[in-house]
Amino acid sequence: MRRERLLDISFHTLNTAFFALFALCCIYPFYYILINSVSDPIQMAKGIYLWPKGFSTTVYREMLSQRTISVSFGISSSRAVLGTVLTVFSCALFSYLITKKEMPFRKTIYRFVVVTLYLNAGLIPWYLTMKALGLKNNFLLYILPSLIVGFFVILMKTFIEQIPAALEEAAVVEGAGYWTVFAKIIFPVSLPIVATITVFNAVNQWNSWMDNLFLVNDPSLQTLQLTLLNFLKQSEALAQETTRQMLGNQTTQQVISPQNVKMAITTIVTAPILLIYPFMQRYFVKGIMLGAVKG
Repeated sequence: MRRERLLDISFHTLNTAFFALFALCCIYPFYYILINSVSDPIQMAKGIYLWPKGFSTTVYREMLSQRTISVSFGISSSRAVLGTVLTVFSCALFSYLITKKEMPFRKTIYRFVVVTLYLNAGLIPWYLTMKALGLKNNFLLYILPSLIVGFFVILMKTFIEQIPAALEEAAVVEGAGYWTVFAKIIFPVSLPIVATITVFNAVNQWNSWMDNLFLVNDPSLQTLQLTLLNFLKQSEALAQETTRQMLGNQTTQQVISPQNVKMAITTIVTAPILLIYPFMQRYFVKGIMLGAVKG
């Protein structure tokens, strides 16, 4: 008995130590990026691993002072919020409809959606299609093409099919129609899987920039990711200009290095997503497991 207790204690100790080390390995890269983004470039070149050296927020002040970055942040935020809300609603409603036997050709339509997971026409046909639809230099480019996502439809459809039919039948007996059943029964019951696809889609929307690169020339419609990429390309010239100002004015202003800019960009674009996950985590695991029980 005592031996078994010692084995249990040893196992739990090793298990805790292993997962603590694993968590540290996951967290440290973000911490490393943060402390290097607020450190002096010269000290940073020597190597900074635990604490920031020569603490400075110059790179953040310089980046956030750019009007284009504030505008792009608003575009990316609007894209992430509106795109996610509309995509979740569209996928949920579409998934509910294709579970109804009364819907004509529902199996054929569902197969067409699944096929999109495996077949892609390529970049040029996609570009020509978006341009023909009038989505070039149009904010709707960020919303309309992703309203229906095959992977989300599969998860949502599978989840809805596991909801007891008695719930819907009781509502129909009381005179509820399809819209009422969907809005007051199906959607509220499906919140775990809704939260799951919300996280997936919010991350995708926030990180997307290829459509912006090929189809948007208007700076007022550029997303944060593309704007920061352009800022990064200009960082070397910015560093040289800052150095010239230092030599000319004999000030103690710090040089902004491209490496500082890279670290700051990573911090800025990662922070919003890191803030979303803690609020969605309790639904996330439950939703993805329940939505993948059967296909």
